[in-house]
Amino acid sequence: MFPVAIEEYRRPKTLSEARSALAGYDPDDIVMLAGGQSIMQAIKARMVRPRCIVDLQDLTELKGVRRDGGLTIGALTRYVAIAEDASLTGGYAALRDAAQHVGDRQIRNRGTIGGSVCWNYVASCLPAVVLGLDATVNLLAADGGERQVAIDDFLIGPLETARRPDELLVSLSLPGYGVGTGSAYRKWGLVTDALPVVGVCVLVTLAADGTCGAVRVSLSGLAAGAQRAPDAEAILLGSDGGDAAISAAFAAAAAAADAQADKWADSAYRRQLIVGLGREVAATAFDRARTGAKP
Repeated sequence: MFPVAIEEYRRPKTLSEARSALAGYDPDDIVMLAGGQSIMQAIKARMVRPRCIVDLQDLTELKGVRRDGGLTIGALTRYVAIAEDASLTGGYAALRDAAQHVGDRQIRNRGTIGGSVCWNYVASCLPAVVLGLDATVNLLAADGGERQVAIDDFLIGPLETARRPDELLVSLSLPGYGVGTGSAYRKWGLVTDALPVVGVCVLVTLAADGTCGAVRVSLSGLAAGAQRAPDAEAILLGSDGGDAAISAAFAAAAAAADAQADKWADSAYRRQLIVGLGREVAATAFDRARTGAKP
């Protein structure tokens, strides 16, 4: 596989330089390269044919995780940095759960959270996790304009997001999850660290009486890409997080899921995975919310 001829390669050192690069070409002729683990395959296969590649990896201001009342994750933060961040516990623990098992070692050391969310592949872990954790996407346009988009509105469908062609995803913001909130994520793939056939993320916040005061459930690996599971959320909300409520929630999620059949699994098996993984993930999220246990 060989790409078509690429006219120009740019490697900006600052956001200002990156904005200038965005403005220099028609949006359809430029690719903003983060980790490159997905887009380079598409370029080599000529699915994407850019005239210019702008390599963002020197933009240190877009790297790292910082606490600011909530959590802000730079778009160029690599999976390995998230996987090794022991402070990501409680409501943020699902990030580590996912990042520790994204692809192989090479992908974890090169791939970025921003690249994954922008690519929004149908079977990808991080889009489903940030959807489950109620993230906000922070965007910067070529003309300097800034925009914040709720993750529910940002993820439209496989390989499709609300990012405009002249915008750069600069960071993801998560709410301030404190004591009483827990999250978890788990996927099932054909081999260890494979793409998810099905993945489940659960975020739980306990009310003062110990019942579920707020909950988000998201799924990955289905034909429509990362998506919420409102039927499961409705059953878990107000429940005690016991086995009966969790089982009922994920039986409902599986029944409502548009689970496709392909060479990796048929629809019935995908629904069974939603039930089985969902029970384990929800139990872990509730436990982390109750005890503050680290992942």
